Amino acid sequence: MLELASALLASLAAGRRLAVATVIGVDGSAPRALGTSMAVDDEGRVIGSISGGCVEGAVYDACGRVLESGTAEVCEFGFSDTDAFAVGLACGGRLRVVVQELGLAEARNAPTPALRRALERARDGKAAGVALVVAGESGDAVAVLAQGEGASGGAVGDARARAVLAALEAAVQSGRTERRTVACEGEELSAVLLVSAPPPRLIVFGAVDFSVALAKAGALLGYRVTVCDARPVFATPERFPGAEVVNRWPSDYLAQTEVDERTAVCILTHDDKFDLPLLEVALALPVAYVGAMGSRATHERRVRALLERGIDPAALESLHSPIGLDIGASSPEETAVSILAEIIAVRTRRPGVPLRETSGPLHRQAPVAAEGGF
Repeated sequence: MLELASALLASLAAGRRLAVATVIGVDGSAPRALGTSMAVDDEGRVIGSISGGCVEGAVYDACGRVLESGTAEVCEFGFSDTDAFAVGLACGGRLRVVVQELGLAEARNAPTPALRRALERARDGKAAGVALVVAGESGDAVAVLAQGEGASGGAVGDARARAVLAALEAAVQSGRTERRTVACEGEELSAVLLVSAPPPRLIVFGAVDFSVALAKAGALLGYRVTVCDARPVFATPERFPGAEVVNRWPSDYLAQTEVDERTAVCILTHDDKFDLPLLEVALALPVAYVGAMGSRATHERRVRALLERGIDPAALESLHSPIGLDIGASSPEETAVSILAEIIAVRTRRPGVPLRETSGPLHRQAPVAAEGGF
């Protein structure tokens, strides 16, 4: 829903009613991620895609029914070969989709002020969150709650609403859409927490050839890239187009810049006077990834030096050095692929092995955070 915020708000402003279909369950090798949405307005126009094309026809029909009735529907596609091929979901997975109406302010099913603000924040590239609360064995959707909503939860109930909104706030902070079971007053609610977050940061230290390739590849994957080097002759905007270029002492910059649990820090300088103080700062920060380039001998020398400087040995367990996955990379471009592959593997908690050596669904979700106990 939030990825369609700009188009949804424009349609509402034009006087349209909308049916919004959102993926609230993914099993097996389904083609799209949890939270992906598609919308149909009351003139039959389609916004977005829910499956890359394979179940659009069936979802379109469901949207039409919801626009006519005003009643939400939960649809499932997949697993049965007959059903899967009937809608085009031949990848062997299953999608559960909730379809709900989003109407005008004076009409039925109008967005709450909080939901409208969440859509506006997502449209403007700011962090935003919306929770789809589902309950019962059938998984019927019963409520939509947005970040910043008041305590009243309507059909959900006040206490339940507070519990779900607390879980939503945590999801927004992590920057991840996820499905969680929220426990409240002895009952459990299943909530899909839809999150729109600014691009994660990739901070590259050292203005070397490998950094040029990594900055370009990181931008391609949607990272907001910063390149930091104390030597302005090497770190220039012309050499790193599209990246933020910072000419400061690396450890000073990292200690002062804004980072979060999605930030990746890559140290490519090969110079102990930069690397050692930089690693001390980086390994103490709540970031997603810290990697350092160098040979095994360089890594062992760094570790000894860091231990001599008093760093906690447990902190060194989070250091990815030598940086990257072993794919035989040698050129700067290949090395960039190796580094980003490792960052993705760390983020998704995958081992980084060939798919043919694994079993189970290809599009498995990363393990979810611990269930909420509110």
